Amino acid sequence: MKSKKNSRATKSSLRKNRQVFGVIMIALSAFLLLLFVSRFVSLSMGQADDHNLKKSRIMQVTHTSVLQAKRGEIVDADGTVIAESGNTYKVYALLKSQYKGDKRKKIQDKQKTADVLSRYLNLSSAAVLAKLNPANKQTTQVEFGTAGASLSLDTKQRIQAEKIPGLYFEESSTRLYPNGIFSSHVIGLVASKKNEQTGISVIRGRMGLEREFNSVLEGKNGSTTAETDGFGYQLVGGKTKKTPARNGGTVYTTINTNLQSYLETLMDSLQSKYAPKELTATVMNAKTGAILATSERPTFDPVSGTGLSKWSSDLYQDVYEPGSIMKIMTLAASIDSGTYKPNEYYQSGHVKIGGGTIYDWQKSGWGSIPLSQAFPRSSNTGMVQIEQNMGARTWRSYLKKFGFGTKTGITLPDESTGNISFNGKLNQVSTAFGQAINVTQVQMLRAMTAIANNGVMVQPRVVSKVVSRTGQVTNYGTKSYGRVISQSAAEGVRAAMKQVVNATYGTGNIYKIKGVDLGVKTGTAQVAGTHGYLSGTNNYTFSVAGMFPLSKPKYIVYLTMRQPQKMTTDDQTMLNSIFTPLVKRTIALTGSTATPGKTSTMPNVTGQTLTSAEKTLKDYGQKVAVVGSGNKVVQQLPAAGQELLSGSRSIILTNGAMTMPSVIGWGKSDVLKLAQITGVSFTLKGEGFASAQSLKAGSLMSTNGGTIKFSGQ
Repeated sequence: MKSKKNSRATKSSLRKNRQVFGVIMIALSAFLLLLFVSRFVSLSMGQADDHNLKKSRIMQVTHTSVLQAKRGEIVDADGTVIAESGNTYKVYALLKSQYKGDKRKKIQDKQKTADVLSRYLNLSSAAVLAKLNPANKQTTQVEFGTAGASLSLDTKQRIQAEKIPGLYFEESSTRLYPNGIFSSHVIGLVASKKNEQTGISVIRGRMGLEREFNSVLEGKNGSTTAETDGFGYQLVGGKTKKTPARNGGTVYTTINTNLQSYLETLMDSLQSKYAPKELTATVMNAKTGAILATSERPTFDPVSGTGLSKWSSDLYQDVYEPGSIMKIMTLAASIDSGTYKPNEYYQSGHVKIGGGTIYDWQKSGWGSIPLSQAFPRSSNTGMVQIEQNMGARTWRSYLKKFGFGTKTGITLPDESTGNISFNGKLNQVSTAFGQAINVTQVQMLRAMTAIANNGVMVQPRVVSKVVSRTGQVTNYGTKSYGRVISQSAAEGVRAAMKQVVNATYGTGNIYKIKGVDLGVKTGTAQVAGTHGYLSGTNNYTFSVAGMFPLSKPKYIVYLTMRQPQKMTTDDQTMLNSIFTPLVKRTIALTGSTATPGKTSTMPNVTGQTLTSAEKTLKDYGQKVAVVGSGNKVVQQLPAAGQELLSGSRSIILTNGAMTMPSVIGWGKSDVLKLAQITGVSFTLKGEGFASAQSLKAGSLMSTNGGTIKFSGQ
């Protein structure tokens, strides 16, 4: 009986368990169904977990590519490119196949290859041959260092034209400087850094104008966004969005390319002969402050970086004691303050003052002489007397008027201010002859403009205008500081500068140029060491400053040379190897003469018909030379706005074939204009006027057709 009761209880328990399990299964099924429905609704609305499916789908089929902008150009005064973006090439030689199936040709004749490459690279044939025979016989290809890199397209094409099997080239985007070494510290250089995310190289200016105007020169990249499939092909009906790139703006300099290139040649020659530790030269328009040419040594190639030994520039960053060139400002201050006593006598040779002794460069002196001879003789003791007559406070006020100790504001980065040591009487009088004062060259140039401009001082500048990538123009015109000395004071200094050249006792007789109305001041400053001034015949900064035409100065030329290591001749002969030819070339290129005639401003005839342009220029009193067979003017020299001298020659280039004019009777300056406007290489032989030319008038000229020769008489 008891067994039956237990059986019924067991069955009842199983039934209840099945019911509970069934309820659980129904509930679980309902939950899963609800979850599925919820997921389905979510997917149908384009949402999966935290991801928007629609956006993800678009991202999967949308491809964005960067449109890289070009860095802007730096150009000269006439718009000729000094710095631009472009491609360079690296040459390499394939010695053996690099992989199975490599079908490229290998070097066949190593000696011939070496002979050919030595003509285009800065390597000897033996050096190239050594590269082609590496110690590791497993080497598959070789490069040629910096000599084989940064090659221009022209050089690449010339090497390819030799048809040497086994030579190949690698292309890369870079910053190009077509003129090579060309006021390198002022123009500057760039550095390229690759963006790891985009893979695009970003170019930044690191020196000079490249750095100062980096925000103007750098472009703004654009982009192209398109809907594509998984293989990158654009979808039919897919949307495309393009944001164009904006190339960088343009910096217009005041540099005259012909004059700058000529100056670089002169600098190279002096550097190789006399090996100075530093050498500088600048030509500036005294009226406008425009620097037409400026160079320094040591220098460097901005493409390869070869020769880069220092990052600072002698023009506006490095400071130095100017020596006797400062006497220009001392004399000007003395005359302007009314304390100059030209007929007062003083004892030259040496003077004790402030606990020290100051000597003349000729220590024995010249006896008792008038103060009027102190400047042309470059007498330190005479300048001490002039400063004492002025008084320290007055002299200090003129140093401030001339801007020493303050920046000029030239548009270049990290300009130095210099400093004046005016504590104690010895330092005070020393500043009168250019010691105990540190200056920059642009400060000296600025101060000298007051002498050239009858008392009005202007700011030196290397930029005339900049045009941003959006077309906004910013002009950098002439900036005047106003009158700092009287006209009579300026004229008095210029008269003394003329004595330096012409008086028998003047220190600058060597700089006299026949037919040129010129005034100069020479300078010799001891170089300071860690324990006082250095001794020795070469431990000086030698200098010369000149103005011309002196009656109404338009140009200032300023040269400095520190510690020449090869003193094979005197310092003035060294400096004059640059000074005289540079002055002559400036006159030749600009038409500046000793006796200014009637002048006018060059009109703009570019774009006019040939007939109209010729009539306009003849009305301006110009001799007109026509280059080209066309009937429309595409270029002119002088450029519009430049000063014209009545009776001078203007050259106009027309469209059509470039034909040779007759140059018989032309002066050197006109032949140089012809070279500038055509880009043709000319060789001038002799002096005076052209009497013969190797290419007949009317013949076609070619920029790749060799050199055209002219003979003078």
